[in-house]
This record gives sequence, structure tokens and C-alpha cells, in this order.
Amino acid sequence: MTAAKKAAPSSKTKKSEHDAIAILIDDHKRVRKMFKQFEKMKEDGKPEEKQALAQQICEELKLHTEVEEQIFYPAVRKAIKEQDMLDEAEVEHASAKDLIALIEDGDPKDAMWSARVSVLGEYVEHHVTEEEEEMFPKAKKAKLDMESLGEQIEGMKMSRQGAADGASLQTGAGGAHTGNVTKH
Repeated sequence: MTAAKKAAPSSKTKKSEHDAIAILIDDHKRVRKMFKQFEKMKEDGKPEEKQALAQQICEELKLHTEVEEQIFYPAVRKAIKEQDMLDEAEVEHASAKDLIALIEDGDPKDAMWSARVSVLGEYVEHHVTEEEEEMFPKAKKAKLDMESLGEQIEGMKMSRQGAADGASLQTGAGGAHTGNVTKH
């Protein structure tokens, strides 16, 4: 009886580690924290520190949007009737990607650069609030297999992070190559 009681929490904990919504919410928390950190250093921070943090934010958001667009949104789209919510989420992703490109190509010494990072933070805050308050509850009600979706999300993240780590090993620390395709 005691062994069964001891086993129950660990299996529940293991399941929550792979729950798609829990993973996405953890991403949201991590990015929100980074945006708060950026706002604190916006005025007085060194340009290279701001750029490093902004790059970290951009990388996190690119990976997050990819797993949502490739795994989570298609599953939710099949399971719920409210397609407008998903269409809006994808438009919000497109707007965020445009800002991310401007931030990555911009100069942190330019006043507009910091403004873009701040606006990206505002977009992201709006987007994650809608997901957490509207989309995620509907996805839960739809009885999607959040465990399976979570495992797919983790697999894609590990794959992408491994590829990015490999690319940074090829160029060395601080190299210009980020694992992205370079346009010629």
C-alpha cells in the first residue's frame, strides 16, 4: 500500500513533465522573465548585453513558435470548432517573426532596436495571455493527448537545439552562424 502511494506521485510528476500545455506555459514564463530582464537593462545596459539577451529571446521564440505551428496548433485545429482563434494566433506569430528579423538584423545602439524588443514583448504578452486563457482551456476540453503532444514538442525542441549546438560548435563561440539558412 505504501509503495503504491509512493509510486503515484512520481508517475503523475512524470506525466506533467510531458504535458504539452505545461511545456508551452513553461516557455511563456521563461520568455516573460527575459523580457522583464530586458526592460530593466534597456536604458543603462551595455549594448552587447542587451543584444545577447535579445538574441536569447528571439531564439526561444523561434523555437516556441515552430513547435506550436508544427505540432500543437494542427492538433488543436483538428479538435476544436473555433478556428478563428488559431488563425489569429498564426497571424500573431507572423507579426512576431517580422519583429524578430528586424531585431536580429538591427543594431542595439539604435533607439528603434530597443523599441522593437519592447514591442515584441508586448505582442508576446498579448499572445500568451490569449493562449493561456482561451486556447489552452479549449484544447484541454477537447481531450487531446497532451502527453503525446508534449513528447513530440520535446523531441522537436531537442532536435532543433542539438542542430543549433552543432552549428555553434562548427563556428566556435560567438561565431556568426546561428544554424539558420543564410540568404545570398
